[in-house]
Amino acid sequence: MTLDLVIIGLGIAVFPLSVTAFVLVLSADRGIWKGLAFILSWLACFVAVLVAVLITTGGKPPAPKSPPSTASSAVKLAIGLGLVAYGWYRHKAATRTERREKPPGRMSARLDRISVWTAAGLGPLLQPWGLVAAGAATVVSADLSRSSSYAALVAYCVLATSSLLAMELYALFAPDSARVRLGRLRTWLHTHQNQALVGVTVVVGLFLVARSIHQLTS
Repeated sequence: MTLDLVIIGLGIAVFPLSVTAFVLVLSADRGIWKGLAFILSWLACFVAVLVAVLITTGGKPPAPKSPPSTASSAVKLAIGLGLVAYGWYRHKAATRTERREKPPGRMSARLDRISVWTAAGLGPLLQPWGLVAAGAATVVSADLSRSSSYAALVAYCVLATSSLLAMELYALFAPDSARVRLGRLRTWLHTHQNQALVGVTVVVGLFLVARSIHQLTS
């Protein structure tokens, strides 16, 4: 379970669409407060999904080869295949997608006018829900009678939110430097967002496919 959560958590942390949106929120007027609202709502939603799974399982992992265990692996397999297919689609449609993308200045202007409450609403909305669902299917195997499972779940939440937290703290303690570097990051993401999105979805998707097939056949 731990390795799966690490890979999924890393995928969530660097997911280009979420990172791009957060950079724009952080660059807006009163960006520190809007970024904090974004992170808190993001984390609250993220934790709520995990809690719902743990309540459903009772904190006890299903027995190997049992219907719940098989269903969990099948869900992860389906999500993995979906991520690979989505990455392939984005790769094939790269030229058309780039042609339709809005300039970063227009999106930045829109986000500059949003309220703190709107920023909070964007947190759950912009989570990569395919990866979040894969994490939820993995957490089915958590055994809350073991302290290592608690540590793995906390580490997963922190890892998945780490990029947002790092940018928020950077902007808080070094605002001038952060303004320059986050601007460069925003420019880079606008230019390379599609390639980054393809890379993240395909890598995580292939990992989930391989792990799920191993779990279903072993």
